[in-house]
Amino acid sequence: MDLSSLKNTPGARKTRKRVGRGAGSGLGKTSGKGQKGQQSRKGHKGKLGFEGGQMPLIRRLPKRGFKNPNRLNFLAVNVCTLDKFAEGTEVTLDFLREQGMLGAKFDGVKVLGKGELTKKLTVKVNGVSASAKAKIEAAGGTVLPLRDGPSFQEKRKAAGLAARKAAKASAKAKA
Repeated sequence: MDLSSLKNTPGARKTRKRVGRGAGSGLGKTSGKGQKGQQSRKGHKGKLGFEGGQMPLIRRLPKRGFKNPNRLNFLAVNVCTLDKFAEGTEVTLDFLREQGMLGAKFDGVKVLGKGELTKKLTVKVNGVSASAKAKIEAAGGTVLPLRDGPSFQEKRKAAGLAARKAAKASAKAKA
């Protein structure tokens, strides 16, 4: 196989629609735009979501809830999944990432208690349910809390506090 023998997938290269080229083409005279009116004029592009004056769908639907931009997305891993690892393994975020279990879209891991655990493991993740902790410790393993430092909420609180102190100091300096 070489570059000269390559062919396009059928339907990948469509010939463009040639409008205004005679009545026999099916798109002659008015070029498929109909007779008069705004839609037939040059430069007309339909406004996105416009439904001809009718209340648009996006405005008819009720608005509900709140999407938290700072939401943390945790991967739920059951105890039965951890049972496939070798005895004495230290289960960390990096280890799970190497195993292909923890993708980039997840901010952390929480171990849940579904299934049974027969091997002694050291689990060092963001969160562990009470039943999962009991099962890991019953198998002779240990659960270590994972804290790389202050949580996101603590950092945000500290940043807000620092900003308020700075604003207070600048207000005092002006007075």
